[in-house]
Order: sequence, then structure tokens, then C-alpha cells
Amino acid sequence: MTWRETPADSDAAVAMLSDYFGSRRETFPSGKGSYATKFPSRGDFEPPAGVFLVVEGENLAGEPADVGCGGIRRIAPGRYEVKHLWLNPSMRGRGFGHLLLDELERRALLFGARELVLDTNDSLLAAGALYKAHGYLEIEPYNDNPNATTWYRKGL
Repeated sequence: MTWRETPADSDAAVAMLSDYFGSRRETFPSGKGSYATKFPSRGDFEPPAGVFLVVEGENLAGEPADVGCGGIRRIAPGRYEVKHLWLNPSMRGRGFGHLLLDELERRALLFGARELVLDTNDSLLAAGALYKAHGYLEIEPYNDNPNATTWYRKGL
């Protein structure tokens, strides 16, 4: 597994996010179609304000393919937010989420981050377990994301 930096509005990023948003719309606990989507803007994820990564791996046929994504963006001096961490279902459960989050944290440090925050929905059990395993602690909401039920913070 490798990753490449890409604009958050590139074809590859939009394809990954479309898959992610589509799966959330179908399974969101409040009912089908109630998941609010917002594609990121390019400027939010450009160094040093952030970075967006597309995960390169192999599809089920063993061919090279884009299989996930994730980004970080600065929301205040020293404070960066993890956004849109997603892996194709065929890639889950093999440790790739940990590797991607490690890489996002590493890059945040290079940008001067002192803390990372993120939000998630309690229905994403594996995501919550991933964040807790990486040392994220629950905090009070820092944004008004209508899809979020839990907010996390990690000091760097």
C-alpha cells in the first residue's frame, strides 16, 4: 500500500469520496438518504494548510487500484482536523487504516500541528476503535457536523 498526494477535488479523490458518501447514505442510522455530504474544496487540503491522500493498492483481481483516501486540514494555528478517512471494504481489517492514520499524523507534525481533532458517527464502530487505538480521546463537539455523534482529540 502506498499513497499519493492529490488535490481534494481531483478525479481520484472525488471517486473515492463518492464511494464513501454513497455507502454512508445507504447505511446511515437516521435513515437512507439522511446523510449530509459535502465534498472538500481544494484549498482546505493544500500544503501547508493540509494534504489529501489517495491510497494506492490492489483490487480483488490483484490489479493496481485506488482503494481509499484521507486528509488533514488546518482549522486553527497548531490544530489540524482528520477528514474523510475511508478504505474500500475489500481493504478493511488488514491494518491499512492504521497505516493511513499514521501517515496523516506524521504529515500533520511536519506542518506544525500540536493537536489533531476529528468527528465520527457512533455507527462506524471500526473507525471509533481505530481512533481510540491511536490515542484519540473523546471531547466536546468542536463543529456542527450534522453526521457526527462523537468528537475526538489527540495531542501531538
